[in-house]
Amino acid sequence: MMGESNAIIRPPARIARSVTSAMRHNNGALGITGLLVLLGFVCVVSLGTGAIAIPPSQVIAILGHQLQLSLPWDFEPQHHAILISIRLPRVLLGVLIGGSLAVSGAAMQGLFRNPLADPGLIGVSSGAAVAAVAVIVLGSTALDFAIHALGPFALSIAAFGGGAATTFLVYSLSLVHGRVAVSTMLLAGIAINAMAGAITGIFTFIADDAQLRSLTFWSLGSLGGATWPVVGATAPLICFSSLAALRYARPLNALLLGEDEAGHLGYRIEHLKRSLVLLVAAAVGAAVAVAGIIGFVGLVVPHLLRLTLGPDHRLLLPGSALLGASLLLGADLIARVVVAPAELPIGIVTAIIGGPFFMYLLQRGRRMGRY
Repeated sequence: MMGESNAIIRPPARIARSVTSAMRHNNGALGITGLLVLLGFVCVVSLGTGAIAIPPSQVIAILGHQLQLSLPWDFEPQHHAILISIRLPRVLLGVLIGGSLAVSGAAMQGLFRNPLADPGLIGVSSGAAVAAVAVIVLGSTALDFAIHALGPFALSIAAFGGGAATTFLVYSLSLVHGRVAVSTMLLAGIAINAMAGAITGIFTFIADDAQLRSLTFWSLGSLGGATWPVVGATAPLICFSSLAALRYARPLNALLLGEDEAGHLGYRIEHLKRSLVLLVAAAVGAAVAVAGIIGFVGLVVPHLLRLTLGPDHRLLLPGSALLGASLLLGADLIARVVVAPAELPIGIVTAIIGGPFFMYLLQRGRRMGRY
């Protein structure tokens, strides 16, 4: 009787699981499609907004012309020059940086198994910025030979090295009996941010006027330096690191069960840790090298997507890339419009958005007994 009962019960249970899995898959596909549409909309609005407004139809016509597509809309040559030479590099750089920061945040939160982990909060961005600032200030003196040897990639490589060093340092300090202690991780991040601030202060003290202007750029963050050469130098490293991080979606899902359980499932946990740390350092280092410190994107975006798409990293990582790009482009749009014709540093806008959201996370976690 018991065997017959089980035989009767199991098929409906399997059907229910199949239906649930199909619903999750459909919801995930719908969510990713919605994020793609949102990103396309924000890109068109950002490309058309500025001192000289360009209608959406002309924006699409210009982009179609560049892709050698025949579209029924005309455009003015002046608008073509503005969009292709000035606005398109800025939008592409915003997409690259916003997507990479969000993917890095999602990967680090999965690695640390905590939604408060973020490249900025644990000092990775500060370490990358210190290395970049050192190149700016010492580039013509102590580091002159290295700068000439590395050429246009010197700043990105230096920022990558600084980000990688701080990432490994924080992670090693956070390990307590083989487990990551969140409180230790945050305290280590505070200490590293303080040290990075002190070192940056020293470089600021010895910098000349031209270097001081560059240092101000690093401390506040901006996409104003976007040009086609900058995009070309940054895109390979950011694209490689972000796309490579997507390969670790399944191991990150397994890691949600714990390191021992993930190891029993056949995943190499130490290899996963080292790989993700290097990829995050590469992405954040390249982003900081061209745009300065832009905080809270890696914190806000993954958490928002967990509330909508769920914790599955197969959806979370690509969704973070799309929503992170949209969020940073939206913040850049606000930065360009609010105080026009001047430009507000984008780091201020993301801090205004991310600061209250971070406090909300702390309050929500305290109510749930997590922190």
